Amino acid sequence: MVPLNDRVHGALLGGAVGDALGAPVEFISLAEIQSEFGNSGIVDFAPAFGRIGAITDDTQMTLFTAEGVLRAYVRGQLRGIVSITSVVCHAYMRWLLTQGGVPKGKALSVDKSGLLWPIAELHSCRAPGNTCLSALMARTRFDSARADNDSKGAGGIMRIAPIAMIFANQPDATERVFQLAKEAAWITHGHPSGYLSAGAFAAILHTLLLDGAILDGVSRARSLLEHEHGSSECLAAMDAAMQLAENRPGSIAVLPQIGEGWVAEEALGVALYCALTAGDFAAGVRMAANHGGDSDTTGSLTGQLLGALYGVNAIPAHWLAQLELRELISVLAQDLIECHHWNLDDGASDLKSVLAKYPGG
Repeated sequence: MVPLNDRVHGALLGGAVGDALGAPVEFISLAEIQSEFGNSGIVDFAPAFGRIGAITDDTQMTLFTAEGVLRAYVRGQLRGIVSITSVVCHAYMRWLLTQGGVPKGKALSVDKSGLLWPIAELHSCRAPGNTCLSALMARTRFDSARADNDSKGAGGIMRIAPIAMIFANQPDATERVFQLAKEAAWITHGHPSGYLSAGAFAAILHTLLLDGAILDGVSRARSLLEHEHGSSECLAAMDAAMQLAENRPGSIAVLPQIGEGWVAEEALGVALYCALTAGDFAAGVRMAANHGGDSDTTGSLTGQLLGALYGVNAIPAHWLAQLELRELISVLAQDLIECHHWNLDDGASDLKSVLAKYPGG
């Protein structure tokens, strides 16, 4: 068995590694990838955003999700009540400000304290999604209201993994994880396929963190989706991935049958296929990055699944050594594991240090 600590670190770091591998080839076709990198495509980190191992907006927003759920946990412990989605929304507004966006609600006071705001790399524009930016700029409150758009882009699913991680010690929390991931995604993406795919992915990841199999996670996700209005596209993409994984495993050539990953259900399907048919972590993220399409998102989602399945030690060491913000990502992973053991009573030794990183709200 892979220890929970290794699974959570594997998922958060693995997602960032897959993101960094796909970053240089996000907007080019498979033919263009092979023309530049050879017939095997991109197999190692290449320069993007001025460095090797650079993360994109996918990992930036994932880290802000992690900060949001941790701040929500602290708020809930200190005040006894909390809307997790509202606190996550507040975290996304901090990310918006790092990208130069200005919220429509001029009276909104965005709290810039805490762990992430001072990190210079998180203020760098890494091809942020237009839907994420416009939906956040349109918000006038920190709440769980669904975005007023019909977007099902992959910008919702790409960032919700920490919701599964903070509940990784709770075997009965899969349904809650599904619901919270839906809500975190619909802050910016209002189409059912956009937010239901996020819920399904979080449910699958939660199952893996609990030492379950991918097929078990898919079964749980399906049972939750079947009760949701508008779930047909998400279910169809999952079914396509499963059928192709059974009939034609390990083939980049079949991925276009699932899609390019620009929309959430396709990104989910590509990640499931790659995770199901890859022999190891590296093979899976390479497959996901080389299909031609939203390569950083499919690489990141696949990295999260395989990192959770195999643990952090399955990630090639040279990728971890080159990964941007590796230490920060590891800190957040450890906090997602340990937060349930923090002593936040008045005067407790943990209180001051925790509030410096995650002031509740």
